[in-house]
Amino acid sequence: MLDDLGSDDSDSPAIGLVPAGISWDEVQDHLKIAHGPLLVGPDDGGEYAGAYWAGARMVVVPELGTDQEEAVDEFRLVLRDRGQA
Repeated sequence: MLDDLGSDDSDSPAIGLVPAGISWDEVQDHLKIAHGPLLVGPDDGGEYAGAYWAGARMVVVPELGTDQEEAVDEFRLVLRDRGQA
């Protein structure tokens, strides 16, 4: 489990905010247990990505933008469209 996750719970679903320096393996391990959606990044290109658990695997939603607040909003829309919220 990841420690010191921030969160954005201003709307549903609440989204965990992954701190810098966390690997994708650590994100996947966290999702296997917690199952709540996570915002990861930014990557080398400055883009945030979302990650959530669906069935028995981690799903990554890349290129959510360079602004954290906008990335959270975009990720929520994706989650709702995919029936994950």
